[in-house]
Amino acid sequence: MATKLNMLPEDCVSTIVSLTSAADASRLMVASSSLKSAAESDMVWSTFLPSDYSSILSRTHSQINFSSKKDLYFQLCDSLLIDGGIRSFSMNKISGKKCFVLSARALSISLSDEANHWTWTTHSTSRFSEVIELKSIPSIEIEGSLNTQDLSPNTTYGAYLMIQVTDRAFGLDSIASEISVSKNECSVFNTAYLSPVNERKQQLESLLFMNRRRMMEKLVVEGEGRRPIKRDDGWMEIELGEFFVGEKSENVKMNLMEVKGHQLKGGLIIEGIEIRPKSLD
Repeated sequence: MATKLNMLPEDCVSTIVSLTSAADASRLMVASSSLKSAAESDMVWSTFLPSDYSSILSRTHSQINFSSKKDLYFQLCDSLLIDGGIRSFSMNKISGKKCFVLSARALSISLSDEANHWTWTTHSTSRFSEVIELKSIPSIEIEGSLNTQDLSPNTTYGAYLMIQVTDRAFGLDSIASEISVSKNECSVFNTAYLSPVNERKQQLESLLFMNRRRMMEKLVVEGEGRRPIKRDDGWMEIELGEFFVGEKSENVKMNLMEVKGHQLKGGLIIEGIEIRPKSLD
């Protein structure tokens, strides 16, 4: 293919490459030095940028300087703080599809400003200036929302609650939490546990040892609820659900609630909710 493209004028090559993908253009730049100029041209990389990239740049937390559209593309693939630092934006390097993270400050968390229930603090591994830690509360209600116009159209997205569970955690999995993703009138519900399998087992064994009879009366049999899995950034995530983004603008709500157990809970740290494509298609 590179040999045939070498026979065409550079602007023709750029037009052809712009119909492919950022991954294809990157491979072509490496494969053929004679096509490198055409493959890295602004004409090509402008087509790979989201149509609203100017609006995204206006929302960034700090100034973004770029020497070319290719340079801008790869800068946008990194996590950029936007909207005063309470959200972050990035693109998938392969597909160019948009991803967002809503920080804990961008979420609606019941009683989050009550110092005896929650505390706002910093965390060395967080991309945000603040995370929120649960001190003690009988019920948890967390909700995030986003309009689909911020996302890539014709794409299936997943929503993931990003958490950590401290060594001092208690009561988090007395019963499963209810999770859901809603778009307009359509809602999908599931259940989830906030602790990984081994940590939850240790907590239950400890509680059973302290008061076996009381725990046996209150312990809810574990079902098929989702569990946190480890991420590469040191956090854990629970998939709250998925939704499809079409061509029209719609509001999406993502929830986690545990309001039925009435047992005190603590030791949960929340960084935010990530919304990212489910695949690279």
